[in-house]
Amino acid sequence: MKRISLLGSTGSIGVNVLNVVNAHPDRYRIVALGAGGNLDLLEEQIHSFHPRAVAVREESAARRLKERLTGPDKPQVFFATEGLVRLATYPEADTVVSAITGAAGLVPTHAAVSSGRHVALANKETMVLAGPLIMEEARRRDVSVLPIDSEHSAVLQSLQGHAREDVKRVILTASGGPFREMPLEEMKRITPDQALRHPNWSMGPKVTIDSATLMNKGLEAIEARWFFGLRMEQISVLVHPQSIVHSMVEYIDGSIIAQLGVPDMMTPISYALSYPRHLETPLPPLDLETVGTLSFEKPDQDRFPCLGLAWEAARIGGTMPTVLNGANEIAVASFLEGRIGFQDIPRLIEKTMARHEPTPANDIEAIMEADAWARSTAREILAGPARR
Repeated sequence: MKRISLLGSTGSIGVNVLNVVNAHPDRYRIVALGAGGNLDLLEEQIHSFHPRAVAVREESAARRLKERLTGPDKPQVFFATEGLVRLATYPEADTVVSAITGAAGLVPTHAAVSSGRHVALANKETMVLAGPLIMEEARRRDVSVLPIDSEHSAVLQSLQGHAREDVKRVILTASGGPFREMPLEEMKRITPDQALRHPNWSMGPKVTIDSATLMNKGLEAIEARWFFGLRMEQISVLVHPQSIVHSMVEYIDGSIIAQLGVPDMMTPISYALSYPRHLETPLPPLDLETVGTLSFEKPDQDRFPCLGLAWEAARIGGTMPTVLNGANEIAVASFLEGRIGFQDIPRLIEKTMARHEPTPANDIEAIMEADAWARSTAREILAGPARR
């Protein structure tokens, strides 16, 4: 019986985690739930899973939630980053699922690993900002950090039974998003509503925009570097519109091992929780006859400049990946608010990176300082006359 503290319970990943838990009540028990501001859904989850503790983003929301909860078994209620850290280190939890979006997931995830909890990680920013620190701490504490992203789950599965020194490269697949074939001239007029219509996956707004810009693949490449002990030149990306092959591993003898499945997050979530076993899910089987043709193509760097920016940040190293991520979060939020255009997202990131003097990312404090600098600088660029 795994006792799980779930951070990000009301997001799309969190909801799917609870679906997996519901499918195997003999194997998993929820002991803590962390959420943002969706109190209605969180309250439903509390009544269904009976956690001992919960956390929300704002103190005012914590007060409202306390007023709404009644009965002798009502959970403890915490708030803000401190509240999430308390859930990440909750005494009854042995496993933490980190599914918070953005850099906000770093501190509680690091706390979970440092306190000896196993982590199932859906928060890619944690590895982008602090991959070496997280993996070194996991080795020191002898705990596992397993990926929930479908791409990294596919790599993990394709590595099973093979010697790591035999790996030539990892090939991450990308759907290409909704604008893969749109003429470049038309991309100037892309609206948030268009960008949020992903052809294959149901995800939160920020991740969906990252998929449309292909920044998600750049972040995933940096993640893969630390998850699997690779060099950036061992990682490549192919656009695969059908989203059936979730990623591949090429070995030095030329053979390629791939993981295929229907595009649904329940599969990688289930594998991260049951590793190294595969448990039944309610998903339909993959019918390759119905799928038909599987196609692959190189990503268009002119259409997806965020991909190149991610590789540049990884090449520079230090705090530059943190700045890449922080500027991207500001850019995506600004686009969703209608303050900048779709093609302004990579421009804002590039301008922010150009102003940064990278320093070693030796500890969480240095990383959080760089993150705050990136956000402040990106906002400053947005407010200035040079943005045009």
